[in-house]
Amino acid sequence: MERVTDRSGGIWTAYGDEGIYGDHPESAAGLAGWNTRGVATWAPKGRLPDWPLEGCTTATEGKSVWLVWYSPKGTFLTRITPSSGDVASYRSPVENPDGFAVRGPRVVLTSRDHYKRRTTVTRAELVGDVCVATSQERVRVPGRVVMKCGQGRDGALWLHAGRSWVRIDA
Repeated sequence: MERVTDRSGGIWTAYGDEGIYGDHPESAAGLAGWNTRGVATWAPKGRLPDWPLEGCTTATEGKSVWLVWYSPKGTFLTRITPSSGDVASYRSPVENPDGFAVRGPRVVLTSRDHYKRRTTVTRAELVGDVCVATSQERVRVPGRVVMKCGQGRDGALWLHAGRSWVRIDA
């Protein structure tokens, strides 16, 4: 499960089979927003290009929350503005990224090399309703990169590598 908090203290989750097959009505969507008391405040309600199967990573940018998830139709980046309820989704240029950050139209995504000391960093731009990759490079990091390693906040991706945190800016 991926999770992030917004500036107001809301909790946002992106998850897969650990939640979508349970009995809780809000958990079936694969993406959800919650308040600090655990009450559901947001659900996709048909506003996504497909039904989520698994959450990949999350990030925040200003007052927006981003949930990255995949489905049979591909991987998507979804921006939610909690104050208005606006939702926008973009097809991801990276399949199943494990790290993500966004600043304005600039996006950075990472894909780990399982238990190795490197990751692939993809830079992209949001152009209209599309996210287009602009560059890609392999980056050596100070330690092994494991699952659930990236945290995106206001344009900075904090990547957990071994016993260190590496900052990658969007």
